[in-house]
Amino acid sequence: MTEPRGLPEAIVRPDEAARSIDVSRRLPRESLRPFVEYLWIVHWRVDGSRDQQVLPQPKIHLAAEDGRLLVHGVSRDPFHRHLGGTGHVIGVAFRAGGFHPFLRSSVGDLAGQVLPAGPLLGVDDTPVAVAALATTDDDAMTAAVEDYLESLSPRPDPAVDRVSELVTRIEQDKSIHRVDEVAAVARLSVRSLQRLFTEYVGVGPKWVIRRHRLLDAAERAHSGTPIAWAELAEELGFSDQAHLIRDFTAAVGTPPATYVRQIGSWRPSGR
Repeated sequence: MTEPRGLPEAIVRPDEAARSIDVSRRLPRESLRPFVEYLWIVHWRVDGSRDQQVLPQPKIHLAAEDGRLLVHGVSRDPFHRHLGGTGHVIGVAFRAGGFHPFLRSSVGDLAGQVLPAGPLLGVDDTPVAVAALATTDDDAMTAAVEDYLESLSPRPDPAVDRVSELVTRIEQDKSIHRVDEVAAVARLSVRSLQRLFTEYVGVGPKWVIRRHRLLDAAERAHSGTPIAWAELAEELGFSDQAHLIRDFTAAVGTPPATYVRQIGSWRPSGR
């Protein structure tokens, strides 16, 4: 079975990350697929310490960290993780809308927050987090986290499929630049679409569109091919090159042309 791709372009400075971090992704067991896109496992071996940045995506994540299962609401702010020595973490990337059946309320209330799963979901998360972090066996970690999620007995919700399909459409169709275009696809008013996204995704559709177009820019930056930034800005729906540069710099911390020069010796696997 093919490993899920995820969004590797979300990893900032992948040239540096590849030297010390191993990332793998797994499809969830069948019972969890209506809700979970994939599980991810990171093992690292770092001489000294380093910070790893990842561009936040419109997904809720659950991760075993520091002896707890922590729920990461969608964040608009840059995400950094400090790594030292050797270690590992396992996490869950929910489908867009897929965490709603576990929370049973608006995931918009989680935006920008990191909270222990137990108080949110009603089942103590500490034993499974301790078990997952006590082993380096990926199969054992995966089974422990999946058992925990199954114990929560989420119920299928047709709105999850609807929202997930819309977010996938935004991700894959680079010609989508405006909220009214998504509303037309969904056959909803703009206001109804905004309410749906806030309830199930955790952020509004405008942010989802802009984030995926920014991830497209990051993917291009990682491609190892020459980039005409003005043309790329137009292709991705930015009003001009300056706005692309501003948004990229705010998310990554470095202007795009500088960023490309910094990772210039790195090329994606398979090239």
